[in-house]
Order: sequence, then structure tokens, then C-alpha cells
Amino acid sequence: MAVTLINPEGLPEVDLYRQVSVATGSKLVFVAGQIARDADGGKVGEGDFAAQVEQCYLNLGAALAGAGATFDDVAKLTLYVVDWTEDKMPLFVEGAARASEKLGVSVRAPLTGVGVAALAEPDVMVEIEATAVIDG
Repeated sequence: MAVTLINPEGLPEVDLYRQVSVATGSKLVFVAGQIARDADGGKVGEGDFAAQVEQCYLNLGAALAGAGATFDDVAKLTLYVVDWTEDKMPLFVEGAARASEKLGVSVRAPLTGVGVAALAEPDVMVEIEATAVIDG
């Protein structure tokens, strides 16, 4: 495995993710921001934040697999949320947990959450992008 996730001493422990990833692989994989669309481009979870988060993670899983990577190879995630408020955090955790269960993985890579005014499509509430490192 090319990525090791750690929580260095002196930084707070966060259940949802690790503070640092150390990558030793030789191939970088950059996954474009994934939104709540199925394989045919159909909308998923319109108005349902947790469902949109879940679909984003499922799409990330498919994108990573297409590049020969898995969530174990993810060094960094960036989450963009329209009109971020603290009450969305439990829904984010719920959606991520459902996706993790379906994918059979634990998603703990360092995560940066960014509140934004809007995303590319008006019904999209969340977008998640990933950077992974693999050997090869």
C-alpha cells in the first residue's frame, strides 16, 4: 500500500478522517469532483444531502477502480458543500457510512471541507474529489 494515514501527536483526533497521509507510491491518481449522478447521468438523491454524499463516494469508488486504485490509496479528499451549515455534518457522516458499507471500505483519508455558494448544477448539494497514490 502506497498511502499510510496517521494522526500526529499534537493534533486533534477526528473520527471521520486522519490528519495526515504519507504517500510513497510512484503514480498519482487525480479524480475529478464526483457528484450525485448514476452511471447513466441520472440524478440521485435530489434534495437529500446524505443520499448525494453516498452517491459521490460510490462514484469515487468506481473512478478509483478504473485507475487501478482503491480507497486505501487515497491520500486526500476535498469536499465541496453548497451552503454548508453545522447541521449537515450528521448527514454527511450518514451518507459516507452507507457508502463505506456498500463498498466494504473505511474512508479515513485527510479531508478538507469547503463551503461554497453553488456548484456546476443547481440540484447538486455536494461534490467530492480525490487524490490517490499507487505503485506502478
